[in-house]
Amino acid sequence: MTRPQKIAFVGNSLPRRCGIATFTTDLHQAIAKSSGVADTGIVAMTDHGHVYDYPPTVLFQVRDDRIEDYVRAAEFLNRAAFDVVSLQHEFGIFGGEAGGDIMAMLSRLTMPVVTTLHTVVEEPTPAHRRVFGQVVDSSAKIVVMAEKARELLRDIYRVPSDKIEVIAHGIPSFPFVEPDDAKIQFGFEGRTVILTFGLLSPNKGIEVMIDAMPAIVAKRPDVLYLVLGATHPNLVREQGEAYRESLVARVKELAVEDHVVFLDRFVDQPKLLAFIAACDVYVTPYLNEAQMTSGTLAYSFGLGKAVVSTPYWHASELLAGGRGILVPFGDAAATGAQIAALLGDAPRLRSMRERAYAGSRSMTWEKTAARYLSVFAQARLPRPPRPVLRQAIRAHDLTPASSPSPPEAGSPAWMQRS
Repeated sequence: MTRPQKIAFVGNSLPRRCGIATFTTDLHQAIAKSSGVADTGIVAMTDHGHVYDYPPTVLFQVRDDRIEDYVRAAEFLNRAAFDVVSLQHEFGIFGGEAGGDIMAMLSRLTMPVVTTLHTVVEEPTPAHRRVFGQVVDSSAKIVVMAEKARELLRDIYRVPSDKIEVIAHGIPSFPFVEPDDAKIQFGFEGRTVILTFGLLSPNKGIEVMIDAMPAIVAKRPDVLYLVLGATHPNLVREQGEAYRESLVARVKELAVEDHVVFLDRFVDQPKLLAFIAACDVYVTPYLNEAQMTSGTLAYSFGLGKAVVSTPYWHASELLAGGRGILVPFGDAAATGAQIAALLGDAPRLRSMRERAYAGSRSMTWEKTAARYLSVFAQARLPRPPRPVLRQAIRAHDLTPASSPSPPEAGSPAWMQRS
């Protein structure tokens, strides 16, 4: 297989503040540093009404509500003769019903597309199923970050197994450090630190963790729960800071103000890694099982943190085998009891940290980039014709009314395939 030398990435990009933007930027940087890669760039999705000061690595931007931008992006990518396009897919970042406007780009591309699915919907609406099928059909390879996603693709969407690749969420290469050493720069000396990081929104379950704090404080009076992250921009547009204010009010109601700190900011990667290094326990109390991947979970796991989490799909897989602790959704009592017990058992805490760190070494961005490059090379191989899924119909059974109409001239490629 010949490795591609020119690779374009389509997705959100920093400085836009969201997980997809961080992932796209990190993956692009890791690929760009790889041996043999000559040229890379990003086609950035820009949400309507916003303007971002993109770096030079962003070669083109698409306003998500302008269909002509999708068409122009395809023309740009074709003219630049990229060898492969890496698409970061999340329904909410593209315009049109169920994000269907992305097909105006995909249907015009002349190079193979490798699509990374950041969400796989277990119970799709008809519109989501239709658009999802079109995206999958237009992709030479599909990348997911969890085995559960592979299972859903095969069982619900009937995607062939050989089209699916599972590549774990990448993580920075970071040394195994002791929290007490990292706490000094933040003034956390003498405190036991629990951390949750990410854009703040109700599905993160922060209120459950706050309700668990009195039980933890009773066992560990030195404990500090740090909630790091700005409120999600979409939530701010719709509701302002009502959710954050409700959390602050709950902290006061439970009289744990000395044990809960909100840092309302979006931090860059070096600062984020420093905060993670300083925590004793990392918590993801998400409320929804259907969370296919969590970058914050992957990062904390990769830094060798003891993680307590609800059993959403990504956490269930990553924390299996004693690499973390799973607690029931929405159960503040269980969450508090498990964290308090873990903090009171230093050998268990240390063992969990070591298992997490050792288990994450295959997830570093350098190794993740190598996996992606291999998939990109596979995507450039000639694609065999797709099998005809419908049963063969004998010629004499066809009638003019049941005969399929030929595709119109100029129809997108995905419309012309059976």
